[in-house]
Amino acid sequence: MKKLFTQCLLVLITLMFAVNTQADMALLDIQQQWAKVNYQMKDDAQVEGFESLISDIEKHLASNPKDVEYIIWKGISLSTLAGAKGGLGALSIAEQAKETFEQAIEINGAALNGSAYTSLGTLYSNVPGWPLGFGSDKKAKKLFIQALEINPDGIDSNYFYADFLYNERKYKDALKYLERAKQAKQRPDRPIADEGRRKEIEILLKKLKKKIRK
Repeated sequence: MKKLFTQCLLVLITLMFAVNTQADMALLDIQQQWAKVNYQMKDDAQVEGFESLISDIEKHLASNPKDVEYIIWKGISLSTLAGAKGGLGALSIAEQAKETFEQAIEINGAALNGSAYTSLGTLYSNVPGWPLGFGSDKKAKKLFIQALEINPDGIDSNYFYADFLYNERKYKDALKYLERAKQAKQRPDRPIADEGRRKEIEILLKKLKKKIRK
């Protein structure tokens, strides 16, 4: 009986591991697809790519509405879709992204190394302020700092805060965080995203150095 119980337990653990692995792989597929759409597509193809990705994520969330990692990636996909579309028509999509990130933070703000804080901060810093939109540099700064408290060495948390500080003309502070982003460890499972982000880091670094030399 003891041997049978042990065998059943091992089977259960194996099945649980398989389910978790499948879920992780599905999330990894979404991350990699987003990177391809964001960095390798342009114009209408990029818009269609983001819309297709959001549809796939929503299918998962229909039966798993509290899956915070998928909620975060829905928010990221919505916010980048808004950026790809541009113009005033993108504001309603940005508002959806904002609500999605707020939902993720309410469930678990620390999920995916605080990515919801970073992404929501980026929205607040890029969306126009009142009366057109909800943009707020004050709220953006608070969110970036919260993200860095969770993930102080992350490539995204440091890059986006550096970009925010650059736009605030705080060039020396921006350089400090950009150097941290540059030193962030490679993510073996996200090569396209890392390559794209590091190119953005180098572009911002050149702009910063020009400003500091003046």
